[in-house]
Amino acid sequence: MNCPKCSGELKSDFFQQIEFERCDNCGGLWFDMLEKDDLLKIKGSEAIDIGSEQVGLQYRDIQKIDCPVCNQAMLAMVDKDQFHIKYESCMNCFGTFFDAGEFKDLKENTVLDRFSKMLTALRSHL
Repeated sequence: MNCPKCSGELKSDFFQQIEFERCDNCGGLWFDMLEKDDLLKIKGSEAIDIGSEQVGLQYRDIQKIDCPVCNQAMLAMVDKDQFHIKYESCMNCFGTFFDAGEFKDLKENTVLDRFSKMLTALRSHL
């Protein structure tokens, strides 16, 4: 299977018996349905995101990509709690692709992110 961003090879790897794919070129991560959600619950899973954040930033703006599993156009997404995290999701097979550094960032819910979420909640009540 090839990376939807750089066409590198997506190679299978495991973290605590959960399989995922990592691009051998750009370091992006591919998760089949629910793999991302399962990994987010496991302490230390951010260690799978070993790609360079600088390389990830180079590919971040490429959002018109096709799913490497079913070849359908993927949808650009923004995390509901951390608006700076952008990734792509397939509406057909429900797989997701994160550029290098994005999954690690998703696992790090910073004080600034929590503050931003509180402000959003307060604004919705005004």
